[in-house]
Amino acid sequence: MCTVYVRKLPHAADLPLPEYMTQGAAGMDLMAAIEEPQVILPGARALIPTGLQLALPQGFEGQVRPRSGLALKHGITVLNSPGTIDADYRGEIKVILINLGQKSYVINRGDRIAQLVLAATVKAKLFQCEELPASSRGSEGFGHTGR
Repeated sequence: MCTVYVRKLPHAADLPLPEYMTQGAAGMDLMAAIEEPQVILPGARALIPTGLQLALPQGFEGQVRPRSGLALKHGITVLNSPGTIDADYRGEIKVILINLGQKSYVINRGDRIAQLVLAATVKAKLFQCEELPASSRGSEGFGHTGR
């Protein structure tokens, strides 16, 4: 468990904070903090504000992920999935949604539009080399296992 400080912006004052909906949930639902309904046409994308600012602890990131029900039922997903919220970012969290479905989709104020998953991060130190250590896979890529 880590502590995350959350600031609600005025346009989200009446919306609840994100919360885990079940004991085993990995993500908290983010809600649309929009004043008027917003229509996302098939193939179109929209930037939806949440009205939240976060202060994540160093060593953590926030991952903005799609909601499975929106994706299955309506073709609505997060375009840059997962979107990353860095620990030092203090701006408003906004979600890039895209409509991959066949019909227009309406986002209303307070709709649950995405999930926020907190994850630990690791910093790496890169070393340039002339050859990489060998592995059993080598450089074989997409579909190389035949499965």
